[in-house]
Amino acid sequence: MKTEQIVEELKRAAVELGLRVRSEKGNFRGGRCIVGDEDTIMLNKHHLPEAQLVVLAESLRESPVDGIFLRPAVRNALEEVWRRNESFEIDAVDGDE
Repeated sequence: MKTEQIVEELKRAAVELGLRVRSEKGNFRGGRCIVGDEDTIMLNKHHLPEAQLVVLAESLRESPVDGIFLRPAVRNALEEVWRRNESFEIDAVDGDE
């Protein structure tokens, strides 16, 4: 499955979980925030789909994604980003000692 397709599926999953997803142009990384009174995921239109995938995955980390249907390729991509980022965080903490 192409990264663009995974991003689209994760956008739909976010909406199903009650989040708003906005894609905007600008000088920002993106992520989850509150806009007005809506829980929102901001994506940067200038970023590659791979970067948008990481932003979506991290934004959904604390959401109940186990309660919704995700295609196996989408769930695998989501979990891979989470594993990679957990490993990165552990390595960064270990490097500080």
